[in-house]
Amino acid sequence: MKALAAEGYTMVVVTHEMDFARQVSNEVVFLEKGLLIEKAPPEKFFTQPDSERVRQFLQSSR
Repeated sequence: MKALAAEGYTMVVVTHEMDFARQVSNEVVFLEKGLLIEKAPPEKFFTQPDSERVRQFLQSSR
């Protein structure tokens, strides 16, 4: 998948692997119970999320 992303392929990937998502994504989307909670470029998503729920999730996944 990393090779495909490097070649510019468009993919929709569902993962709980945060390091992988950070490395290969152009945009990260956080869904909970079918609702869009946050959508942002990976650098913003992982360093300055707008949502308290996303901050909690990222803390628990470390």
